[in-house]
Parts: sequence; structure tokens; C-alpha cells
Amino acid sequence: EVLLVESGGGLVQPGGSLKLSCAASGFSFSAYFMSWVRQAPGKGVEWVSSINQEGDSTYYADSVKDRFTISRDNAKNTLYLQLNSLKTEDTAMYHCAKAQDRTPMTPTQISAYNYWGQGTQVTVSS
Repeated sequence: EVLLVESGGGLVQPGGSLKLSCAASGFSFSAYFMSWVRQAPGKGVEWVSSINQEGDSTYYADSVKDRFTISRDNAKNTLYLQLNSLKTEDTAMYHCAKAQDRTPMTPTQISAYNYWGQGTQVTVSS
């Protein structure tokens, strides 16, 4: 059974930083693209970032580029998202997601990911 468990969210002031983690189990983690997506209150799901199997190709939404960094540790079956220079509009539930195909044709599309974790809440407020 695929299991994705996020952690590391919390309340932070604008301009602050957080590091999210996602512990994966039940599948061959190192064989799959992984992604982070988020959903703000009252809004749709937004793709945030994706990473390839080796961790040497990364993709970012324009809204988070140069502020967020995705990474992975295949030895620990863990996905990370470093969030810097946080803004109030970054407030959302953040979910990690596993690609349906090992290497999706469209890694920046939410539809390419078929398993999500329960999420970790990030709230940016003064």
C-alpha cells in the first residue's frame, strides 16, 4: 500500500522559512517522479514543484520559483520542500504526491500524480 506522510508545516511570519518532509512507503520511491501540490482555503489545487528520480531535474511553478527548493533522499525514502521568503499567499495545505508513471510525460501537471498524502498545513501570517 502506498503511504505518503507529510510533516513540517506550521505558523510562520511573512519572510520566514519552513522545511516540509514527506515520508514514503509501500512502493519503490527511487523509481518515481515526485511532486508537491497545495490547496489554499476556497481555492483549487495548485501544482508547486516536481523532481525526477535522481533528484537532478527539478520543476517549479512561477509563483514559487527562486523561493522554494524541492529535494529528495532516496536512501531515506523522503521528499523535501524548503520554503523561503514565505508570503501570505503561500498559506495552504501542502501535499506530496507520487507520479502514476515512473517518468510522466507531463511532470508539471497535477493529473500525472495519482497518490497524495494527507497534507501538512502552512500558515503565513503576522
